[in-house]
Amino acid sequence: MILRTLRSPALRQALLRPSTLPRHTISPSQLRFLTAESRKAIDQAVGSAPVVLFMKGTPETPQCGFSRATIEILGMQGVDPSKFAAFNVLEDATLRNDIKEYSEWPTIPQLYVNGEFVGGCDIMVSMHGDGSLAKMLEDKGVLAEEEKGDAPTS
Repeated sequence: MILRTLRSPALRQALLRPSTLPRHTISPSQLRFLTAESRKAIDQAVGSAPVVLFMKGTPETPQCGFSRATIEILGMQGVDPSKFAAFNVLEDATLRNDIKEYSEWPTIPQLYVNGEFVGGCDIMVSMHGDGSLAKMLEDKGVLAEEEKGDAPTS
Protein backbone atom coordinates (compact mmCIF):
# COMPACT_ATOMS: atom_id res chain seq x y z
CA MET A 1 0.00 0.00 0.00
CA ILE A 2 2.75 2.48 0.94
CA LEU A 3 4.76 1.59 -2.16
CA ARG A 4 1.70 2.05 -4.34
CA THR A 5 1.15 5.49 -2.77
CA LEU A 6 4.78 6.49 -3.36
CA ARG A 7 4.47 5.50 -7.00
CA SER A 8 1.54 7.87 -7.40
CA PRO A 9 2.45 10.70 -9.82
CA ALA A 10 0.52 13.22 -7.72
CA LEU A 11 2.50 12.34 -4.58
CA ARG A 12 5.81 12.45 -6.43
CA GLN A 13 4.94 15.93 -7.74
CA ALA A 14 3.97 17.10 -4.26
CA LEU A 15 7.27 15.85 -2.85
CA LEU A 16 9.28 17.51 -5.62
CA ARG A 17 7.43 20.83 -5.43
CA PRO A 18 9.33 23.47 -3.44
CA SER A 19 7.83 24.22 -0.06
CA THR A 20 5.81 27.40 0.24
CA LEU A 21 6.57 27.61 3.95
CA PRO A 22 9.06 30.22 5.15
CA ARG A 23 12.59 28.89 5.41
CA HIS A 24 12.84 29.58 9.13
CA THR A 25 9.88 29.92 11.43
CA ILE A 26 9.68 30.48 15.12
CA SER A 27 7.62 27.96 16.99
CA PRO A 28 5.35 29.08 19.86
CA SER A 29 7.56 27.26 22.36
CA GLN A 30 10.59 29.26 21.22
CA LEU A 31 8.79 32.57 21.47
CA ARG A 32 8.42 32.18 25.20
CA PHE A 33 12.14 31.46 25.70
CA LEU A 34 13.40 34.39 23.63
CA THR A 35 12.43 37.58 25.42
CA ALA A 36 11.11 40.58 23.53
CA GLU A 37 14.19 42.48 24.68
CA SER A 38 16.54 39.82 23.29
CA ARG A 39 14.59 39.59 20.03
CA LYS A 40 14.76 43.38 19.61
CA ALA A 41 18.51 43.44 20.34
CA ILE A 42 19.19 40.66 17.83
CA ASP A 43 16.93 42.32 15.24
CA GLN A 44 18.99 45.50 15.65
CA ALA A 45 22.26 43.57 15.38
CA VAL A 46 21.10 41.71 12.26
CA GLY A 47 20.04 45.03 10.74
CA SER A 48 23.24 46.88 11.69
CA ALA A 49 25.02 46.03 8.42
CA PRO A 50 24.24 44.27 5.15
CA VAL A 51 26.50 41.34 6.17
CA VAL A 52 26.36 40.27 9.81
CA LEU A 53 28.26 37.39 11.37
CA PHE A 54 27.71 36.04 14.86
CA MET A 55 30.95 34.27 15.70
CA LYS A 56 33.25 33.08 18.45
CA GLY A 57 35.95 35.70 18.73
CA THR A 58 36.56 38.61 16.39
CA PRO A 59 37.46 38.71 12.70
CA GLU A 60 41.04 39.55 13.71
CA THR A 61 41.22 36.79 16.33
CA PRO A 62 38.64 34.04 15.75
CA GLN A 63 38.33 31.69 18.72
CA CYS A 64 37.27 28.55 16.85
CA GLY A 65 38.11 26.93 13.55
CA PHE A 66 34.58 27.30 12.17
CA SER A 67 34.57 31.05 12.85
CA ARG A 68 38.03 31.31 11.29
CA ALA A 69 36.90 29.43 8.17
CA THR A 70 33.83 31.65 7.85
CA ILE A 71 35.92 34.83 8.05
CA GLU A 72 38.35 33.43 5.49
CA ILE A 73 35.51 32.61 3.10
CA LEU A 74 34.01 36.08 3.42
CA GLY A 75 37.46 37.54 2.75
CA MET A 76 38.01 35.34 -0.30
CA GLN A 77 34.59 36.36 -1.60
CA GLY A 78 35.55 40.03 -1.32
CA VAL A 79 32.89 41.24 1.11
CA ASP A 80 33.17 45.00 1.55
CA PRO A 81 34.45 45.67 5.11
CA SER A 82 32.23 48.76 5.33
CA LYS A 83 29.18 46.52 4.81
CA PHE A 84 30.22 43.95 7.41
CA ALA A 85 29.65 43.64 11.16
CA ALA A 86 30.69 40.82 13.49
CA PHE A 87 29.40 40.04 16.97
CA ASN A 88 31.48 38.01 19.41
CA VAL A 89 29.09 35.63 21.18
CA LEU A 90 31.79 34.72 23.69
CA GLU A 91 31.41 38.17 25.25
CA ASP A 92 27.71 37.67 25.98
CA ALA A 93 26.31 34.33 27.15
CA THR A 94 22.74 35.51 26.58
CA LEU A 95 23.50 36.39 22.96
CA ARG A 96 25.28 33.07 22.51
CA ASN A 97 22.14 31.17 23.53
CA ASP A 98 19.51 33.51 22.11
CA ILE A 99 20.97 33.72 18.60
CA LYS A 100 20.46 29.96 18.28
CA GLU A 101 16.79 30.30 19.18
CA TYR A 102 16.38 33.36 16.98
CA SER A 103 17.61 31.55 13.86
CA GLU A 104 16.57 28.03 14.85
CA TRP A 105 20.14 27.03 14.00
CA PRO A 106 22.08 25.12 16.67
CA THR A 107 25.62 26.22 15.90
CA ILE A 108 27.82 29.30 15.70
CA PRO A 109 28.98 31.01 13.49
CA GLN A 110 25.82 32.29 11.85
CA LEU A 111 25.73 34.51 8.76
CA TYR A 112 22.98 36.98 7.85
CA VAL A 113 22.91 38.88 4.56
CA ASN A 114 20.50 41.80 4.20
CA GLY A 115 18.64 40.57 7.27
CA GLU A 116 18.19 37.00 6.00
CA PHE A 117 19.74 34.03 7.75
CA VAL A 118 22.10 32.21 5.36
CA GLY A 119 23.50 29.47 7.60
CA GLY A 120 26.53 28.34 9.50
CA CYS A 121 30.03 27.37 8.47
CA ASP A 122 28.96 24.12 6.82
CA ILE A 123 26.43 25.90 4.62
CA MET A 124 28.93 28.62 3.74
CA VAL A 125 31.61 26.08 2.79
CA SER A 126 29.13 24.29 0.56
CA MET A 127 27.89 27.51 -1.05
CA HIS A 128 31.46 28.73 -1.52
CA GLY A 129 32.36 25.46 -3.21
CA ASP A 130 29.43 25.45 -5.65
CA GLY A 131 29.64 29.19 -6.44
CA SER A 132 26.22 30.08 -5.03
CA LEU A 133 27.70 32.20 -2.22
CA ALA A 134 29.60 34.39 -4.69
CA LYS A 135 26.47 34.86 -6.77
CA MET A 136 24.32 35.68 -3.74
CA LEU A 137 26.82 38.20 -2.36
CA GLU A 138 27.15 39.85 -5.76
CA ASP A 139 23.37 39.96 -6.25
CA LYS A 140 22.95 41.53 -2.79
CA GLY A 141 25.55 44.19 -3.60
CA VAL A 142 27.80 43.55 -0.62
CA LEU A 143 31.10 42.98 -2.41
CA ALA A 144 33.88 45.56 -2.40
CA GLU A 145 34.15 47.54 -5.60
CA GLU A 146 37.33 46.87 -7.53
CA GLU A 147 39.37 49.98 -8.04
CA LYS A 148 40.70 50.65 -11.51
CA GLY A 149 44.26 50.27 -10.23
CA ASP A 150 43.42 46.85 -8.74
CA ALA A 151 42.77 45.21 -12.09
CA PRO A 152 45.06 42.23 -12.70
CA THR A 153 47.83 42.77 -15.20
CA SER A 154 49.15 40.22 -17.64
